[in-house]
Amino acid sequence: MKFLDISEVSKQTGVAASAIRHYEEKGLITSLGRRGLKRLFAAGVLDQLALISLGRDAGFSLDEIRDMFGADGLPALSRAGLHLKADDLDRQIERLSGLRDMIRHVADCPAPSHMECPKFRQLIRISTRRKRSRQEKRALPGRS
Repeated sequence: MKFLDISEVSKQTGVAASAIRHYEEKGLITSLGRRGLKRLFAAGVLDQLALISLGRDAGFSLDEIRDMFGADGLPALSRAGLHLKADDLDRQIERLSGLRDMIRHVADCPAPSHMECPKFRQLIRISTRRKRSRQEKRALPGRS
């Protein structure tokens, strides 16, 4: 079995060596030893790092990603958890699409000033309500 040192892993994946060390500290990947001062990894770490990157792009936390790997380092994905994340992404896409459309309208609005644009004023009101709602949720007992 060929082992890759951390610089080879970084070069092949584009993941910074500092991130690789961090992922190891968080328990997402495991080194097999050292060659001098450099950590050594099995070739399978390349796939693990690709899955970690994919998980990060999808909005999973490192803890959630760690839980997606079995003890053998292979993916052990929860289909239900993936469905929940996909639903969450759908909600984000819907919210961001609406925000994008509103911003485009405001950019092209013929009103003399933004404050005279009814949609811009609506955007401000929505933003204020969302911020207030998030603050209220954080203030609930038992939440941190």
